[in-house]
Formats: sequence, structure tokens, C-alpha cells
Amino acid sequence: MEKITAAITGVGGYLPEYILTNDELSTMVDTTDEWIMTRIGIKTRRILKGEGKGTSDMGAAAINELFAKTGTRPDEVDLIICCTVTHDMMFPATANIIADKVGIKNAFGFDINAACSSFLYGMTVAQKFIESGSHKKVVVVGSDKMSAITDFTDRATCAIFGDGAAAILMEPNYEGLGVQDSILRSDGVGRKHLFMKAGGSCYPASIETVTNREHYIYQEGQAVFKWAVSNMADTTLELMEKNNLKGEDIAWLVPHQANLRIIDATANRANVEREKVMVNIEKYGNTTSGTLPLCLWDYEKQLKKGDNIIFAAFGGGFTWGALYLKWAYDGDKVGK
Repeated sequence: MEKITAAITGVGGYLPEYILTNDELSTMVDTTDEWIMTRIGIKTRRILKGEGKGTSDMGAAAINELFAKTGTRPDEVDLIICCTVTHDMMFPATANIIADKVGIKNAFGFDINAACSSFLYGMTVAQKFIESGSHKKVVVVGSDKMSAITDFTDRATCAIFGDGAAAILMEPNYEGLGVQDSILRSDGVGRKHLFMKAGGSCYPASIETVTNREHYIYQEGQAVFKWAVSNMADTTLELMEKNNLKGEDIAWLVPHQANLRIIDATANRANVEREKVMVNIEKYGNTTSGTLPLCLWDYEKQLKKGDNIIFAAFGGGFTWGALYLKWAYDGDKVGK
């Protein structure tokens, strides 16, 4: 029997129209464009506007573009995984809401919440279903409306996050392309440094939790930065060494877009030249589950069949990891 690997065969994306600039942010909190660019590397971020608009709307738009680009019919999909921390509601799963909006009827779906590592986890889960032979077309969508849980009076966090979504189609491959290996980690000790306190079973929504602004992101920036720099870089290097890869063997490094200094530290540790690092944090900010697939969406035309690609992420929980993939198609031929 031929060995099955799980390959990415298409990418679709969506970004809200509204652009929140650093200059506009500076009218809301005590900050400046120079401060944000120096410490984080973000110039603008997208914000989803409109009553009742949520994560599923962005995810559905990304998947509809994915279907159009790949010629995939909704009834062909047999699994949909939604990676998000900003679920439309506590239940049902946002994956199921998205499936209904795009017409996916012959699949099962579920959400993955691993904070900023969600999409990395999602790709790995999809890989296992495909390699087992049980599933042929799996959609993994990373979508987050971070503006819904961002306190725009909190100088420490409001500059970081943005809204956006992107989706990939993963299918069986028999040429040895697709996911080659991954290393995933988590450590609950980090939960005290990055979390949203209220809204779950420990602290259900109440007048007190709303008054205390406990339904927003809380982050201890220095602690998260130190963990992220260390663990993203270490895991990336560990994965490369495990697969006998050096910096020159890597066509692209796809790092989570949380902070430009973390991105640079990871690239330096892996000895990957800056021009081979996917970076769009300046335009979109940290879209959490959306950062990795949005990078693929932005850079798709530059990707070549057989390219060695390393993904790396770090998120609240703490969660982190790296994934090694061989790209399965020439991106510049999409749509031709």
C-alpha cells in the first residue's frame, strides 16, 4: 500500500475592510506609532464591524474563496476543523456554524482552542485523519475576531490584536509531499500570564465580571515574551535537527505573528535568512488562529512544489510547537 501523506492543496482568506491604524489607536490610549512599531512591529490591524458579525462570518468567507480557487464542492468535504479562541458562542461549535453557512453537509466538525497555536494543532489533527485513510478532504480554518475580547482602554494589549481568517484544504498525497513531522507542546503553568478570566464555568458572566472588565484579554507581556522567544525558537531548532535540516534547506519559515522581535529571534536561532521568513504582522497584527494561514494566503504565489516549510507558534496556555511540511503545488499557477 502506498504511503499517504497529508498535503495542503489550497488556501483562501478573508480580512475585514476596516483598518485601525496606530494613529487612531493613539487617540484612544496613551501610545504612539513609534512606540508600537519599535516594540511590537505593527502598523495597522483589521477590525470586523457590523452588528451580529462574528468569527464564523470571516471563516465562511475564507472557505468560500478556498472552494472557488480549488474547485471544491461543499459536499465533498468530510471534516471541518475551526481553530479559534473567539467562538461565536459557547456552543454550538463555530465549525458547525461555518459549515452551515458554506453548505458543508457531509462532514463532521469541531473547534480547537490552543490560543495562538490553534492552527498548528489543527493541521496536525487533520494530518492524522488523512493519513489514517478515513478522510479525503479536510478543511482547517483559522478565524478570530480578537476585537471582541480586546480592551481598547488597555495600552498593554490593544495595539497587538486584529481580526481575520484563512483556511486550507488538506488532501491525501502519494508523492511524499505535505506534513512530514511536528512537535507540539503545552504547559498549564503559563495560564496565569495570558488569559481571559470571565465567561467560563469558574467565573460566569455577571454584573461584577463586566464591571471589572474581566471579559477581555489579560497579558503579562514580559513573561509571555520570554517564554515565546525561548520555546518557539527551541522547538523550531529541535524539529529541524530531528529531520536533518539546516537553515539553507528551508524555503520558508512561517512564524506566528505576535511580535516582530519574537519572529526575528526564531529565524536567527534556526539560521533562516530574513527574506525567507513570512511576515505580515505590520499589516494585520496578531490575528491569533489566523496568523499562520494568512501568511500562506499572502505568500501563496511565491511557493513552489517541494518547498521545505517550517511553521512555528506560541500561545496562551501555554501552547507551542513547530511543524515541517513539503509544499504540494506551484502557487504562481493558481487561477491560471
